[in-house]
Parts: sequence; structure tokens; C-alpha cells
Amino acid sequence: MLRIVTQRTDAEAELKRISDRIQTGDQIHREATVREIVQTVQRKKDQALIDYTAEFDGVELTAYTLRVTGAELEAAYQAVSPLLVDAIRMAQQRIEAFHRQRIPKGWVTFSDPDIVLGKRYTAVDRAGLYVPGGRAAYPSTVLMNAVPAKVAGVKEIVMVTPPGSAAIGDGTGRRSSGISPAVLVAAQEAGIDKIYRVGGAQAIAALAYGTETIPKVDVISGPGNIYVTLAKKYVYGTVGIDSLAGPSEVLVIADSTANPTFLAADLLAQAEHDPLAAAILLTTDYDQAQQVVKEVQNQLENHPRRTLTEKSIAHYGVIIVVENLDVAVALSNLFAPEHLELEVAEPWDVIEGIRHAGAIFMGHNTPEAVGDYIAGPNHTLPTSGAARYASALGVETFMKHSSVIQYSSDALQEVSGAITALTEAEGLPSHGASVRLRLEDLGMDA
Repeated sequence: MLRIVTQRTDAEAELKRISDRIQTGDQIHREATVREIVQTVQRKKDQALIDYTAEFDGVELTAYTLRVTGAELEAAYQAVSPLLVDAIRMAQQRIEAFHRQRIPKGWVTFSDPDIVLGKRYTAVDRAGLYVPGGRAAYPSTVLMNAVPAKVAGVKEIVMVTPPGSAAIGDGTGRRSSGISPAVLVAAQEAGIDKIYRVGGAQAIAALAYGTETIPKVDVISGPGNIYVTLAKKYVYGTVGIDSLAGPSEVLVIADSTANPTFLAADLLAQAEHDPLAAAILLTTDYDQAQQVVKEVQNQLENHPRRTLTEKSIAHYGVIIVVENLDVAVALSNLFAPEHLELEVAEPWDVIEGIRHAGAIFMGHNTPEAVGDYIAGPNHTLPTSGAARYASALGVETFMKHSSVIQYSSDALQEVSGAITALTEAEGLPSHGASVRLRLEDLGMDA
């Protein structure tokens, strides 16, 4: 049952509780488990992947079957409807069009005739994408991670995803090694080069360090469960990562013009992801809040994912009634949501006060689902308050920049005195000598 909160202090406490929901007592145990898995993959490579896949996923693999074959990729198109293929292609095109606008451009300046300064952007050589499985198939996640990497100019993109998520067991307790055809179609449409059927912390370790079959990558992106997240945290520094994604969340700010039926649907759209997903409504209308509670119960009546969704709503769903929209904005900034919906009469007035949010959905006709699938901006967003300092995944995730510096001999002579003073202050004589010797060779005073 959704709770209704009316007191500001209770509201702040509730938002903090929800924001801290992944800080559990067994975190140390989980980190130890992840460390053991990663170190085992470093030592045993493919064999570790095979062993862990049998243990955790109930799927028997060999080194040969780790990689998805061309025949499986071809068959995937026959296993999905033409309508889904068209939808995947539409999403791919719109995501690509949006991210092409975000490619950073290098630059140089010649403000001084003897000095050139600039910045140069280049893509990483190889990116590794993690696509979760288990409770559902996520072709949209494939597109949201692969398309920006492709637009950035990454030479090779490889993908890992758990096996068995799309298939039913054969009655023996074993699971199929299959992968969702929709995921495989999306991977091909996005231009992914290689796909491997392995998930969990072991998949992250394989991408970070390489095995006999899976190549080492430069950047890993994509969401996963707590073990995947902790593995990304562990290998960071060996490779780059996009973020440490937590459970998903939506915060909706509504006024009396919002439709309670729509509000309930938007809260449930978030809650159905995961038992840890958070669904929060901030409204200025108490009667509306009560209607939303009833509507949530109505829409859950025949929900295909009712048990999971009810658990999420019961633990991490809340309606907060506020005095006015200014208070709602302040509470939203405190929470810094991954997804923020402004279901108000004048969303462009309200957005002026928003400082922290991963993605902002404006008005009554823009549910989060639009951004999750088809609009173009990335749906891989900062969670658990990270929107205070982090941004959505984009082409920048797969690129790095280099400074470009060129000095003429006259420009070097002009700054040599300052360089010498600084090198002497830091006790680094060879730094100073690298300037002095060049000038002496040119017959110039240092």
C-alpha cells in the first residue's frame, strides 16, 4: 500500500530512507564475494566463466559456446515480430540522431602567434557493454549503451549478457543457454561486434582483464544487480566505467491539474522494474493523493508482475503532500532523482528551480516510458542521489581528450624564468634543464 506523508520532517526522513536503500548490512560480505569472483576469473579465465555460469545461472557452457554464433543472430530476426524490428530500428535512429549532436569537437587557439593550445578528442579502442537479464529482456538497454559508443567512434564493441533469461527450462532443473531474440536483434541493429553469454560479476571481470575468449576492453558500461555494480567498482582504474548504477527511481511532481490515473500508471511503471525500485509522488493536492492510492490498487489488480511491483510499492513507494510547488522542488533537489516528471500546468516555470535530476519529463503527455525507449536521450542515468554530480551516459563516456601544446623558441624563452623558479621550488632540476638546454642549443639566454 502506498503511504501518504504530510509533514516536511517526515518527508525528508522518508526520502533519505529510500535514497539509502542499497546500504545493507551484508555489503561487506558481497564485496568479499565479488573480490573472490574477479580474482578467480583473472586466474582461471574462461574456465572460471564456465564454472560460475553453471553455479549461478544453471547453464552448462563450454569455451566454444561462450560466444553467440552467427546462426543464432540470424535466427533472432525470425523469432521476433516485424513490428518489434521496426520499433527497434526507430529507437536506434532517434538515439543516434540525439547523440550525434553531443560529439565533442576538438579545438586549437592561436591567440599568441608563438603558442598553440588546444584539445583533441578520441574514442577508446574497445568498449564492453553489460546488458542485464533475469527478470526481463532489455533491448532498449542494448541500444542506449551501444549507439553512443558507435557514434563516438569506438572501433570494437563487445557485449555480455546472462544466458537463460529468455528460455524455459526443460523440466530437469537446467536452463537454456539462449538469449532473448529481441536483445540479439537490438545488438545487431546497433552494430555490436561480438556477444558473449555470461553475466554477473564474472562478466565484468572478463571484460576488465580479458580471457582466452573475451577480449579486454577499455570502458565498461551498462547496469546490473548489486554484484555487477560492485564488480565495476572493483575493476575501475584497470578500465573506465560509466557509473555505479543503483536501483531505478522516479519522482513525480504534480499539481491539481494532473490526472490520478496517469500518476498511478507512472509510479507503477517504475515499481515494476525491481523490488528495490522507488516510486515517489510529490503533490500539492491531498484529494488527488488519495485518488492515486486507490488507482494504484486498481491497476495492480491484474498486473502480470503484481508480486514484484507490490513489494516495490510497499517498501519504496510514497506520496508526499506539500504546501506548494516550491516545497516540491526543494524536496526533489534534496533527493536528486534519476527520473523526474513534472506533471504540472506550467512545467517550464517549475524546471527553473530544478538543479539535480538525471532526466526531466515535461508536462502531462510525457511519461518516463517515452525517454526509456524512443525519444533519443539516454536512459542510463545517475541513481541514488548521484544526479547531484553526475550525468546521463553519452558519447563522452566512450571518449577521452588530450591537451595539445606547441611553443616556439621565442615563447619558450619568454616563460623560461617562471619555469625555472617553479622547478627550483619543487626540487626538480631536470625539469628546468629540459628548458635551459634547448635555449642554449639555440644560442638563446635562459
